[in-house]
Amino acid sequence: MSVLEKANEKPKVRLITAGLLLGLVLSSVDQTIVSTAMPTILNELGGLSLYSWVFAIYMLASTTAMPLYGKLADLFGRRKMYLIGLFLFLAGSALCGMAGTMEQLIVFRGIQGLGAGALMPIAFTIIGDIYPPDKIGRFQGLFGAVFAVSSILGPAAGGFIAEHVSWNWIFYLNLPIGIPGFLILATALKERKNEERRPIDWLGAITLSGAIVSSLLALVLTGDKPGTEVPYHWGRPEIIGLFSIGMILLGLFVWIETKAKEPIIPLHLFKFRVIAFGNIAGFFVSAGLFSAIAYLPLFVQGVIGVSPSVAGYILTPLMLSTVVTSTIGGRLMSKVSYRAILVPSLAFMAAGYLCLSQMSVDTSILQIVLCMIIVGLGMGAVYPTLGTAAVRAVGFQLRGVATASSQFFRSIGGMIGVSVLGSLMTQRMASGVRQLGEQEAALPVSNLSADQLQSLVNPQLLLDSDARASLPPEALAGLQHVFSDSLGSVFLIGLLFICVALLACVFMGGERLVAPEEK
Repeated sequence: MSVLEKANEKPKVRLITAGLLLGLVLSSVDQTIVSTAMPTILNELGGLSLYSWVFAIYMLASTTAMPLYGKLADLFGRRKMYLIGLFLFLAGSALCGMAGTMEQLIVFRGIQGLGAGALMPIAFTIIGDIYPPDKIGRFQGLFGAVFAVSSILGPAAGGFIAEHVSWNWIFYLNLPIGIPGFLILATALKERKNEERRPIDWLGAITLSGAIVSSLLALVLTGDKPGTEVPYHWGRPEIIGLFSIGMILLGLFVWIETKAKEPIIPLHLFKFRVIAFGNIAGFFVSAGLFSAIAYLPLFVQGVIGVSPSVAGYILTPLMLSTVVTSTIGGRLMSKVSYRAILVPSLAFMAAGYLCLSQMSVDTSILQIVLCMIIVGLGMGAVYPTLGTAAVRAVGFQLRGVATASSQFFRSIGGMIGVSVLGSLMTQRMASGVRQLGEQEAALPVSNLSADQLQSLVNPQLLLDSDARASLPPEALAGLQHVFSDSLGSVFLIGLLFICVALLACVFMGGERLVAPEEK
């Protein structure tokens, strides 16, 4: 029995679960609520060229912090590190609400991200500590369902608050949710003090953080950014330099971890097949999944021509269908192997992505909804199963770092996936626009200058209903096909990512969630 299991009685376990669920709501809603409010924020604060950094700095900070929190939680206790992370998140939220410039908002989002890096990985670690194996799957499924529902509410809440209240309350809203969660966990969660003094792997922390920041910064700086000109391309010396620094620091990190007494990420964790292949699967499934989350609203608004409000709700069928299989998957975990849940789940996702990759200008909203339901039914059980597999594969002393590494690979996979697929989309779109501009016979160009012609073949016009209505029919049809072909290639590569994740799960072995007496 672990330190946490001994220290917490049953009534308190329920309170702890409630406090962790409040933190999970914060983490999941904050990933989506800001996006729909950004036009309103830009209108008040300005700084259109800094648009992407509001999202990028949050992801950079949270992704970098995840493995560090995991190790520190093992060294100094789950309770202490979770409360520190939640405090930073709430402080960052309050500061974001008070931001008077876009630069201030970016800095404060960084503070928020540093706190967010603790919320999910340590929460799943605590759940793994306080619940016995026969119940942990059920609660991992519950957490997955809450995450999905919260993600659905985020875009709708962001748009409503920005339009009818004030964008500042998007951030202030975190306080009445997070403060009760903080107080519940501060009083209900008990942990026996660990008197053992263990060293911190500072060199490992510095090299890992540097490798992550350099590599992700290179990805953030490339590709198309809304409202800006592309400042850097893949072949530019600055980008090559950042990637090179990242690879060098990563190599140093691996070498340091082989020598450190208390490594940030113990390399022997990857001797466990369920962790090694589970992390590979988590990386690639997130790379594929985020392509759907990021680009489906773009497809329905740019190609099909629905309103922005409808585009904001288009992911609802995907998220709702995940609730079904996340609950079922949680109940199956103690009965069948992790692989028996993950392989069919990812096969469902692959089928859904194959459907999405075939979308065109003539695709109906109903067809898209059916595709998303298939994807959602597949993804529902994936993350709870991968999280449970990681936390139960190791003993108490390594659960924090094992869970954090699982979350870390998913997070970095999602960011790399969005960046790579975004770059692919813009390249395909630029090529299509050039070809469209050369087909002068297809456009009414007899009285248009070169600049006017170029303005007609700007894909961003499709996202503005007034500009869209003013386009000549031939230009509108041409741009729709360019948009459709470009986004189709994104979903096709997303399908490839899902297939790699499926293959990794095949090699996970036959391990399953079992009670101690069964081992």
